Amino acid sequence: MQSAQLGYRNWIVIAEASFPAHSRTGIHQINANEEIPAVVDEVLRTLERTEHVTPRIYVARESRAVENDYAPGIDDFREQLLTAMHAHETTELEHESLVTLIEDATKSFDVLVIRTTTALPYTSVFMELQPGYWNADSESALREKLDRQRMEKLARPIP
Repeated sequence: MQSAQLGYRNWIVIAEASFPAHSRTGIHQINANEEIPAVVDEVLRTLERTEHVTPRIYVARESRAVENDYAPGIDDFREQLLTAMHAHETTELEHESLVTLIEDATKSFDVLVIRTTTALPYTSVFMELQPGYWNADSESALREKLDRQRMEKLARPIP
């Protein structure tokens, strides 16, 4: 499975080396002989060339608290990842919450896990794919319009 085959509500996880293999239907795993920043860069370049999806990116909240003394190389990793993100915003959630989101997603949608060679804790990057041609503001405006139309229809006098 390639990222170009994925659509709205599918997920891509660019995982560190110890990320568990899942046996659940809907999770497809491939191995990359690269570090997380290089894979994030390539996945984002691929997604940026498509019009049908855009990623909502999540990282583990714990990653910010990991110190270089306990995980040598984490400071360099953070700098490399920042560059690889192509200025995309990220949302921080507890790692366990991110794993729960993935498990819930597999009930109805596909998840592509790309396991990397990165051996640093809490460094996996989670991407929830959103429509590339329709954003939250557009959806909100549509819902407001539909609500107004429904209210106008209810306010009309019965003939």
